[in-house]
Amino acid sequence: MTLDGTLKFLNMVLENNITKIIIGGLIVLIVVFTLRKLIRSFFKRTRFVDDKKEKTIESMVNSIIKYTATIGFIFYILAVFGLEPASMLAGAGVLGIVVGFGAQSLVQDLLGGIFLLYEKQLQQGDWIKINDKYEGLVEEIGFRVIKLRQWSGILVTISNGQVQTIENFNMNKMRVIESVTVSFYEDPKKIFSILEETAIRLNDELKDYLKKDLTGKPIEGFALYGMGSLNDQYRGYQYTITGLCEDLTYFTAAKETRRIIAETMYENNIQMAEQHIDMRSKTQ
Repeated sequence: MTLDGTLKFLNMVLENNITKIIIGGLIVLIVVFTLRKLIRSFFKRTRFVDDKKEKTIESMVNSIIKYTATIGFIFYILAVFGLEPASMLAGAGVLGIVVGFGAQSLVQDLLGGIFLLYEKQLQQGDWIKINDKYEGLVEEIGFRVIKLRQWSGILVTISNGQVQTIENFNMNKMRVIESVTVSFYEDPKKIFSILEETAIRLNDELKDYLKKDLTGKPIEGFALYGMGSLNDQYRGYQYTITGLCEDLTYFTAAKETRRIIAETMYENNIQMAEQHIDMRSKTQ
């Protein structure tokens, strides 16, 4: 094949719509890959924010890049086939519908994600509870959605615009609040004395979990809060122990607190509250 024939063949191939789409797709993939690599490299070299904030910002930026590239590629395909997206939608009278429904939802999710980050309600890696329904670890904060990994391993995806309430367990500190209900027959003076000794034990064994000030002294150690209820669900007296701990150690601290309280109750032969059910039969 002559040089002239080769050039004509290449020109014919390049003018083919399918070839243009393939080349365009490859260019988009290369651009997206390059941008994500540059962003990852940028955050690795900088330390102007902590690691969790860096991962959160990186996740959001990557999501924006992905959606922008996808939408741009769709518009490119339409242009390859000689279709102008804006004029096509306007001519068909569909533009208003798209803006009214699809774009409205998209903008709502986008603004919801921006506000979540701006108001510092959550970060990637936080353990949160959304809408008093979904609880888990934040794996990804995207352009439109939040991905939450539940304790069971299930990945829950929630639109940013649907988020109404957030309970964040990783906001610098958490207070352990554990209550125990004992029988009405147990002497309150005795229980107060035992639980005060329990608080001392907790401060000794769980001191590494407590939130500390700049001098290394616990801000709020474990202490007996007092009697929380005189008649807890008609079963007995309720007593509560509290302590301020680090957010990352909250779940372990709460679990160990319950264990130590249970051991103390057992060792001192404390009669715990029991559920009583009265069975009344009809008189014949």
